[in-house]
This record gives sequence, C-alpha cells and structure tokens, in this order.
Amino acid sequence: MESTVSSEATGRPAVQVWLREAITSGEFVPGQRLIEADLVSLLGVSRNVVRLALDALVADGLVERIPNRGARVRRVSTAEAVAITECRMALEGLIAAKAAQHATDAEIAELHAGVRRMREAVRAGELVRYSALIHELHQLIRQAARQPTAAALIERLQAQIVRHQFRLSLRPGRPQVSLAGLTAVVSAIAARDPEAAEMAARTHLSSVITALSEKGA
Repeated sequence: MESTVSSEATGRPAVQVWLREAITSGEFVPGQRLIEADLVSLLGVSRNVVRLALDALVADGLVERIPNRGARVRRVSTAEAVAITECRMALEGLIAAKAAQHATDAEIAELHAGVRRMREAVRAGELVRYSALIHELHQLIRQAARQPTAAALIERLQAQIVRHQFRLSLRPGRPQVSLAGLTAVVSAIAARDPEAAEMAARTHLSSVITALSEKGA
C-alpha cells in the first residue's frame, strides 16, 4: 500500500483510515510499536493528528497504549477472538435475515457471482485470494441488508480478528468448510427466507468458533 497520505490526507480521519488498513492488511503486525515521530515523518502530518488517530484506534480495539512505551498494535488472543466471533454470530444472523428481506435481484446475482469466484479460488488453491473474497462477500451481504448500525458494529469487531481469520483460511480443509457455510447463507438469502438465512449465518460462525478453538488456531 502507499506509504504516504500527505498529498490528500491532512486530518485525523484520513490518517485513521490509513493506519486501520495498515493494521488489518498486516503491514503493521500485532505487538509492533507505533512510534508517533516515525508516523509523522512517514505520513507528513502533525503529531497531534497522529495522536488523535491512534486514540481513535485505541477506542476501536486495534491499538493499545503501554505506560512509558507508547502505542502498539494490539494482540488479540484466541480466547478473545472466540468471544468476538460469538458477538458477531448474533449480528451476522441479523444481517443475513435482513438481506433475505431486502436484497434486490441484482444484489442476489452479485452474491451468487461472489460464491462462484470463491469456489474457483478454492479449486485453484488461491487461498490468499479466497480470504479476500470472503471479505468482499460479507460486504455485499451487509449492503443488501440495509442495516447500517449492525454492519458498523460487525466491521469494528471483525477488524480486531482479521489476522485470526486469515490464518484460518490458510488451514488445510478449512476453505472447503467455510465455502459450504457461506454458500448456504447466500442460498437462503436468494430464497428470501430470513429464518433460514439467519440460521445459516449462525451455523457458519459457529464453525468458525470451533476452528478458532482447535489447537493451532
């Protein structure tokens, strides 16, 4: 990703977005120190802007401040990742049900196309691409749901465990399991069956929790 935002980003929101993307993409790894002076030099903004952006990410659970050591990317334990996914289960169920109620024909066609791309990636063994396609499919479902409050909460929770999810997608056999689960979610949405869509979403997240809890997650 670009290592500077100075040409366009002159305020906290843009720096916050840049830092969030750097963390969720793995450019900044868990435990890595985020030195304000280095970020000021890198991004071409004031120290106050960097500090405010870091404070916002602390509130989002992506960054933590250590007394006398400054800020660092927060490590999320497996136990915490499971707890976060349990919260997501309820929200994703709601989102899937709402998508079944509100999705347009065009949106359903996009969801089916997304599943096809995911299937192709799994067959080709393109697991990094598959992980990115999972994220895209979830975004499509949230857009179709027209429930922005739940969508915002999910995105905040998901950002904290993105590295756990990425590692899961690389585990042998896991992509096939998650593909089946997400295919079931899309099929229920396409059938415009809110109850089935909610159950499929909960079942899929339950399998994620099981995988996270297994040794080596």
